Amino acid sequence: MLLYALTILVSAFLLFQIEPIIAKAILPWFGGSASVWTTCLLFFQIVLLLGYLYAHAVVRYLRPKTQVMLHIGLLAASLLVLPVVPAAAWKPTGNEDPVFRILGLLAVTIGIPYFLLSTTGPLVQAWYARRYEGAIPYRLYALSNAGSMFALISYPVLVEPAFATRLQAMGWSVGYAAFIALCGIAAFSVRNYSGEPAAAEADVPAQGPDWKLQLWWILLPACASVLLLAITNFLSQDVAAIPFLWVLPLSLYLLSFILCFDKEGWYRRSTFLKFFVVALVATAYGIRGSEEGLNVKGAIPLFCANRSSSAWCAMENSSS
Repeated sequence: MLLYALTILVSAFLLFQIEPIIAKAILPWFGGSASVWTTCLLFFQIVLLLGYLYAHAVVRYLRPKTQVMLHIGLLAASLLVLPVVPAAAWKPTGNEDPVFRILGLLAVTIGIPYFLLSTTGPLVQAWYARRYEGAIPYRLYALSNAGSMFALISYPVLVEPAFATRLQAMGWSVGYAAFIALCGIAAFSVRNYSGEPAAAEADVPAQGPDWKLQLWWILLPACASVLLLAITNFLSQDVAAIPFLWVLPLSLYLLSFILCFDKEGWYRRSTFLKFFVVALVATAYGIRGSEEGLNVKGAIPLFCANRSSSAWCAMENSSS
């Protein structure tokens, strides 16, 4: 249990720690504009989804030994991109649209490591359930959320004030190399466990969700993701493009996962729907007030409260 727990904890921390690190490193290159972080968030969301799809396909379609060989091979190959320091060649040379340049920079610099980190949670949970028959891996999911939250909270408080951006990237690269060792050992430990269901269980056909429910599972989390991008972009444009305002909405986004997927008691639909209506009206007032000079200290909690209430509604409906 300790090996799998440590692997997931380290991967979750690195996954969310690299986001502000790489964004802050390239922010001056593109004029310090709010679109830098929004574009980075878009990249992170897409690669995270691809990582989940990879984990699903590997567990569903590949034999355990093939899974191990493939994943260890990819982990080893990702060492070639270390350290994750953006190359100066990616700096803009003119007034061209920076979006595609930022996406290309991120893909080359952290694409493979970020992709592999995003696969770790579902993969290691599946390996743990296979290795220890009958074990419940949900504690590992809670541990993953804890590691992610600590990464986001610690960056503006501990990491950013103490270390230069290049040193941050170098330190992260060392941590990623340690993660590769942990994940490789965890993968190797399940190579001989087939995970085949018992005969009595194999004869019972599983009833899958219908297409309508699957569509809701896609649309509602997508709504939460769009809200994250919109609120973060608004705060970055109207307040400041600083790491604290980057990680605050992202932390609330992660908190919505923790509250809605931990247990049913955290969420009361009637209460949160009322809160959502109040927050929506207050946000509309805030947008109007921002044109007339809304106080920064009032704008930050106002828009973050709106982002939280709406995301909790979307997340809870997608989990039910």
